[in-house]
Amino acid sequence: MRTFDFAPLYRSTIGFDHLTSLLDAVAQREQSQPSYPPYNIELLSKDQYRITMAVAGFVESEVQIQSERQTLTVKGKKSEDGKERNYLHQGIAGRNFERVFQLADHVKVTGATLENGLLNIDLVREIPEIMKPRQIAINGKAPQLLETATA
Repeated sequence: MRTFDFAPLYRSTIGFDHLTSLLDAVAQREQSQPSYPPYNIELLSKDQYRITMAVAGFVESEVQIQSERQTLTVKGKKSEDGKERNYLHQGIAGRNFERVFQLADHVKVTGATLENGLLNIDLVREIPEIMKPRQIAINGKAPQLLETATA
């Protein structure tokens, strides 16, 4: 396992002490998490993301998506069809799975679709007005919201 020295980070930042525990937790989870099902994470625009998971053989009722605090959990539980099969070769995985993603502050799930064996989960980062940059006036004038250029 790799270890990182965060001492230089502490010299110039305030309030990021939880970062080391977050990175350690993610590293431990990633080591213990299986690689099934395969997935992609895309940046669609400045604050829009999409997770695409290959869940061949699963239907909507067999996939559960849950977002709680800063964690997104995707579970797949294959229902028994009652048919006894005699495979000569079984290359399509139909096993149950659970995949967990850590979400940054203010990232929310906006929707999900399951089409052609691909589960698409759309996410967006919505920064609250109070957290947007503001110009602070000297000598008592009210702060003004800074306009930022959008890409």
